[in-house]
Amino acid sequence: MAANFDFLKKVDKNLFEIIDEAEKLYRDEYFEQCMTQTRRFGENVCKKVLGRNRTSEETFDEMLATLKDIGSGEEQEKEFVDDLYFLKKHGNESTHSSKVKKNGMDALECLQRAFEVAISYSVYNKGAKADILKLRYDTELLVTGKKSKKTLAEKYSEEKAKTSSRKRKKSSSKKDVTVFPLSKKNEKPKKPAKKKSDKQYHTMSSRSKKKGIPVFWKIVGVSLAISLIILLVMFLISL
Repeated sequence: MAANFDFLKKVDKNLFEIIDEAEKLYRDEYFEQCMTQTRRFGENVCKKVLGRNRTSEETFDEMLATLKDIGSGEEQEKEFVDDLYFLKKHGNESTHSSKVKKNGMDALECLQRAFEVAISYSVYNKGAKADILKLRYDTELLVTGKKSKKTLAEKYSEEKAKTSSRKRKKSSSKKDVTVFPLSKKNEKPKKPAKKKSDKQYHTMSSRSKKKGIPVFWKIVGVSLAISLIILLVMFLISL
């Protein structure tokens, strides 16, 4: 089965076996034990790098302090020491923890840091070919044990293309949807309005009032006058 640390076999077989065991533990989901094993790997690398410079240092922490003091201050060395400190910290926490956290993300980062440590150790301390500096930690290889045929750049390009394709499909599907206003959703269809019948308009002309005394009242007046005259004549005769 292929492993991320295969390049380490030719450099230091013992270190390879230690870190290879850490990957196996991760694959079986023993994350706490995986971090403890990466700490063990880091401590052994630190011992080998110190070499003759190691005197009375016994603990991993003491060896790291000495390694930091004798360093030249270059960025590569600082990253190397930082990675070893990281492995020491998480390894100690997983070893002395009273509870099993099952923290796969921390375990994965420990393996990735150990990978960087292994590359730096191989190239700068053991004179391995600089080609391995181009290597990147393969998570798929860690989980499946099978090396991916595609590079990280190719995987990124494929994933980016898939994301762009999904976005285009979403935008095109939105254009085909007819959106109806919510206020009209439950509105009853309106009945056709009845045609209004044309109104008939009649022009009424008012009669103009006649001026003067009506004929009726004239006749009444004349009759009354005649009656009064007859009564007056009869009265005079009776005298």
